[in-house]
Amino acid sequence: MIKTAIVTASTVVLFSTLSTSFAQEYQASEGQLDSLYPGGKPYSPYADRDFPERPLWGDSHLHTALSMDAGGFGNRLGLREAYRFSRGEQVVASSGQPVRLSRPLDWLAITDHSDGMGMIDDILAASPLVTNYEQGARWSNSMRAGGQEAVDAALDLIGTFSQGKIDPEMFANYSPGSRRYATVWDNVINAAEEFNEPGVFTAFIGFEWTSLVAGGNMHRNVIFRDGPDRARQVVPYTTQAPVGSTDPLDLYSYLEAYEEKTNGATMTFAHNGNLSNGLMFPMDAQYTGRKIDKFYVEQRAKWERMYEVTQIKGDGEAHPFLSPDDEFADYGTWDVGNLDLSEAKTDDMLAGEYAREALKNGMLLEEKLGTNPYKFGMMGATDSHTSLAAVEEENFFGKHAGYEPSPERLSHPFMKTENGELFSWQQVASGLAAVWAKENTRASIFDAMDRKEVYGTTGPRITVRFFGGYDFTESDLRSREPSAIGYAKGVPMGSDLASAPEGKSPSFLVAALRDPIGANLDRIQVVKGWVDTGGVTHEKVYDIAWSGDREADSNGKIAAVGNTVDVESATWTNTIGAAELLTVWEDPDFEPGERAFYYARVLEIPTPPWYLYDVLKYGTALPEGAPTAQQERAYTSPIWYTP
Repeated sequence: MIKTAIVTASTVVLFSTLSTSFAQEYQASEGQLDSLYPGGKPYSPYADRDFPERPLWGDSHLHTALSMDAGGFGNRLGLREAYRFSRGEQVVASSGQPVRLSRPLDWLAITDHSDGMGMIDDILAASPLVTNYEQGARWSNSMRAGGQEAVDAALDLIGTFSQGKIDPEMFANYSPGSRRYATVWDNVINAAEEFNEPGVFTAFIGFEWTSLVAGGNMHRNVIFRDGPDRARQVVPYTTQAPVGSTDPLDLYSYLEAYEEKTNGATMTFAHNGNLSNGLMFPMDAQYTGRKIDKFYVEQRAKWERMYEVTQIKGDGEAHPFLSPDDEFADYGTWDVGNLDLSEAKTDDMLAGEYAREALKNGMLLEEKLGTNPYKFGMMGATDSHTSLAAVEEENFFGKHAGYEPSPERLSHPFMKTENGELFSWQQVASGLAAVWAKENTRASIFDAMDRKEVYGTTGPRITVRFFGGYDFTESDLRSREPSAIGYAKGVPMGSDLASAPEGKSPSFLVAALRDPIGANLDRIQVVKGWVDTGGVTHEKVYDIAWSGDREADSNGKIAAVGNTVDVESATWTNTIGAAELLTVWEDPDFEPGERAFYYARVLEIPTPPWYLYDVLKYGTALPEGAPTAQQERAYTSPIWYTP
C-alpha cells in the first residue's frame, strides 16, 4: 500500500484542474510536457489554461411561496427574493428577520412543485378560481385567518392533495393546459432569465415532480440546460392523471419528448430515499408491480445522472443498520417514517433507501441486465421551503417558515410517525452542491452534472478533488498541482476506470481543502463497494489521510480526532485537524474480476450543530438527547471499475 501523505499548507493552486481535451495531451514528465511547446514550456504555469479554477457552489432544490407546502406554511417570499438571497443580497425572511448568506452562491435551481403551482397564491388572495369551490373557500378563509387555523388548513390541503381527494374541477385551474398554470410557468421562466448572468450567476429553469405513493417519497427534481426559448415550449410534468403520472418511467418519457421537441437537454434527480419506504431504489419490481427490466435500467441510467444524497430531511449516504462497521454512518439519520405516515418503517425497507446500498445493488443489476441504473453522481441540496438556501449552522433558517429562528422552534415537533417522532432540532442544516465546471453558465454546469463531476457537502464549502487511475505514485504528491497530474494519469470523480492492466491495482489521488471560514479537516476516507464472484455485495471504509500524528490500528482504523466544541459559547477552535489533506492511496484488496466503485468522504473536526446557536441566542434549554457536536462532511461522486 502506498504510504499516506499529509500536507497542511493550503493553496488555491492545489485544486486547479485541466480541461479534458488538454488533459488528454498532458504528460507527467517534463520531457513530454515540453514536446507540447516547441518553443519551450511557458514560464507562467497559468498560461494557456482553459479549465475550472474552483468548484461552483449552488443549490439544486429550493422552494418559494409558489409551492403549496411552502406558501401554505407561511412562506411569503417569491422567486425574485430567492434569487436575490442566493446572489448574496440581504432579504427579510417570512418571519420578519433580516437574513443574508456569508458568501453568495454561484448558481441556483428553484424547483417549485409542479402540482398545483400557484394555487396557494390564489388561496391567500381569495381568487374565485378557488373560492368558487367548497374546499377552496374553506382553505382560503382559514389560511387568511392566520394562526393555528391556517396551519390546520395547510395540513388539510396537503393531505387532501396527497390522497387524491382534491376537487378535480378546481384543481384543473392549476394543471397543465390551464391559462393560470401557463401564466405561472411563464413567470418562473422570466424570473430565472432576469437573474441569470453568464459568468457571474447561473439561474436554472426547473421544477419538482412530486410522486408520492402510499406515503413513499419518490420525488424528482428536473432542470433544463436551456433558456426560455426552449423551456417555454413545454410546461412542467405533474403527477395528476390523466395528464400526469406518479410513475418515474412516465417522467422519463416527458423528458424524452422535451428533448425531441426542442432539441434541448434536461435531466432529473431523486432525493430523500430515506422517506420512500424502500421504493426509491427497487431491485425486483417497481411499486406498480412492473418488473425491473432492461428498459427500466436503461431509462433510469439515462435520465437520473445524480442523486441528492444529503439535505434538510435527512442524510442519505449510509445507514448504520446497513453499514454496521462504518463508525460515521449514523449522521443526520431520519428513519422513523415516510411522508404521510400510512405505513410503518421496517428494516427490510432500508436497502431500497440509501445511496451506498443503491450503488452496490446497481452493480448487481448491471450484471443481470447490462446497465447500472444506480450509477449516479452525488450532490447535496437544501430542499428549503423558505425561499432561503441558508444551511450554515449559525445561519440556519429551517425547513418551513414556521421553523425560522425563534425561541420556540426547538420545542416544535416536526413529524409524528408510527415508529416515533421527529423533532425540529433533528432537521439537518444541509446541504450544498459543488460542480467542477469551466464556466459559470447553464451549459457548463449542466454538462459537469451530466458527466457527474460533482460532489455534495452537508453545508461547509470544503474543496475536494478525487482522481482514479493505475499509475499514481507518492512522488505525484510533490507537485503543487496534483489536479493536473490527476487528469493526466487518471479520471475524475464520476468517471469509469479502464480495465486493470496486468498486475496493477487502482490508485487514487485525493486532495481536500477546508472551507476557508470553516473547520479544519479530520480525515479523508475512501468508501469501496464491490460484487464478488458469487454475486454478493460488500463494502469497506478505508481511512487514507488524516491530521496529526495518529496511527492506524491493526484494523486500519484511526482514533477520533478530538473535540474542541465549547457548548456554552457554541464555538470550536481549529487547534486540531488540518487545513489541507492530500494523499495517494492504492486499493490493497483489489480483485480484477470484480465490479467495484470508490468514492471519497471527507470529515471535518467536530463543530456545533445549529440548535446550539439557538440555545445560546434565546437561552432555551438544549433538547433532551440532542448531540452537542457533529462532524460535517463532503461526499464525492464515485469512480467505477467494471472488468
